[in-house]
Amino acid sequence: MPRRRCCGLIDDAIVCQTFIPLGQSCLEEIIIKLEELEAIRLKDKVGLDQVDCAASMGVSRATFQRILGAARSKIASALIEGRPIIIRGGHYLMKNRVFECVGCRHVWEVEPCETGGKHGYEIACPECGSMKKMKLGNGSKHTCSSRHHDGHSKPGCCGGHS
Repeated sequence: MPRRRCCGLIDDAIVCQTFIPLGQSCLEEIIIKLEELEAIRLKDKVGLDQVDCAASMGVSRATFQRILGAARSKIASALIEGRPIIIRGGHYLMKNRVFECVGCRHVWEVEPCETGGKHGYEIACPECGSMKKMKLGNGSKHTCSSRHHDGHSKPGCCGGHS
């Protein structure tokens, strides 16, 4: 009996969950799991090496390689055969978000937002109450404020959904 696979850690929820080639919606869908998409993002979009990708996802390098291989195979099949891609499910956990206050430099973690939850732009610093903060992630900083709020946060901002 195979052992249960570890959950992969993913940074943010995805923006789009369905891709359907023009005129091909009747073909069988290919399901890509969220941890498979995260592996593609880390390796092929961000450009990390496999060791760093595996560490970011909290899995072994061998497990990361299997996840990445499965994702690439599914994407290749979908593109070559013109099949719809649906992104959902899998064995994953969302990473907590880390913020730093611009004013008092306080750093704190916030659990991943759920539908109807706080996405980041409306979260105040727990120390000083300031709304001016930066989202910290992978060594980079992203300024968060309510200036861009138009009913929902921009895709990719502070874990926001569109």
